[in-house]
Amino acid sequence: MPSLINIRRRIRSVNNTQQITKAMKMVSAAKLHHARDRALASRPYAGMMTQVLSDLAAAAGGIEDPGDLPLLQVREEKRIQLIVVTSDRGLAGAFNANLLRASERFIEDHPKADIHVESIGRKARDYFARRSVPISGEHVGIIEKPRYEDAKAIAAKMIGLYCRQETDAVYIIVNEFKSVMNSNLTIRRILPVALPEGGSQIDFIYEEPAGELLKALLPRYVEISIYRAMLESVSAEHAARMTAMDAATRNAGEMSERLTLHFHHARQSAITTELIEIVSGAAALS
Repeated sequence: MPSLINIRRRIRSVNNTQQITKAMKMVSAAKLHHARDRALASRPYAGMMTQVLSDLAAAAGGIEDPGDLPLLQVREEKRIQLIVVTSDRGLAGAFNANLLRASERFIEDHPKADIHVESIGRKARDYFARRSVPISGEHVGIIEKPRYEDAKAIAAKMIGLYCRQETDAVYIIVNEFKSVMNSNLTIRRILPVALPEGGSQIDFIYEEPAGELLKALLPRYVEISIYRAMLESVSAEHAARMTAMDAATRNAGEMSERLTLHFHHARQSAITTELIEIVSGAAALS
């Protein structure tokens, strides 16, 4: 049976851990509030951007020959860029593990394609660095506080690769925020841009030709798609970490209670043994 000193030491260690996990839960909850507001605010903007592109395509008379719009050209996917959005830090449950496994499945599902990974977050970089997957670029330290400038730089790189025909498609895999308890693991193609069919029933009047506006807005759409993915990811990360730390705090509390009960039993047993020894010694002397 462990000594009382060892049990007391374990109780103290568990209680200290509980204080840490509780503090991390509170920090994640505060960060989640701000990150969630930014992610939710980006959704209507991204949706409206998609609608505007659809309206412009309809106003331009459809896109029969996208030769002047290279971001719409669909090619056989022989070379693929996969943008993997993870976190820089751990302690977020299965947040990163599930996404990285999905990335592996995506690569396995495209055995004939030459896939390069563009990693966002330290976890993605470290994961693929240990494997034989080519990494075209890594972005560490930008996901904690997503900035539009960072998303714009990544988008410019992807657009350049696509326009030079150095890649045939660009996909992004990300955990999208759904609720505090759940997130949606999403794989989305961002290049070539897929415009929804149809358009608004309103006949808008454009100062510039619709085709020129469409050409100008397509790069912005790619930027918004990457920026929104980063916002969604950081929100889902804080939610996952808050949930994980809440579970860890409760588990630590339960363990502390069990250890305390074990300590009392051990102490009671030690006292009983000492009393028996005292009584036995007194009886032997008499």
